[in-house]
Amino acid sequence: MEVRISNRAPDLEEFMTLRTAVGWTNPEPGLVQQSLNNSLFHVCAHIDSKLVGYGRIVGDGAMYFYLQDIVISPEYQNQGVGRSIMQEIESFLADNALPGATIGLLAACGKEAFYARFGYSPRTGEPLGLGMCKFVE
Repeated sequence: MEVRISNRAPDLEEFMTLRTAVGWTNPEPGLVQQSLNNSLFHVCAHIDSKLVGYGRIVGDGAMYFYLQDIVISPEYQNQGVGRSIMQEIESFLADNALPGATIGLLAACGKEAFYARFGYSPRTGEPLGLGMCKFVE
């Protein structure tokens, strides 16, 4: 299995198909495309011509960077695709996140140990609080 990594945005349709494959819902396509367009950094993992994994960074490019949509097709999970994507992301962050910057993420339930291998730690509530989010419906 040869995984090809690129730093381009995925095609809208292939990205939405990948999100659906892992059980995530998709907003309307125009909103998804705008979100992809506004991202700071993209990592696509393809096998042959199929998108099997994706990750991106959003934020202001200076003080705040957020890992978003780290998603691997179910049939390719636990085969190193996610690790390859994270290595690319970490390389970008090493070059672009200067001292004083914050790098955040919202891990899917049960995926915390994966991110811990890259130096991310859960917010325990002390001193910063647990973190929160709001979904717009």
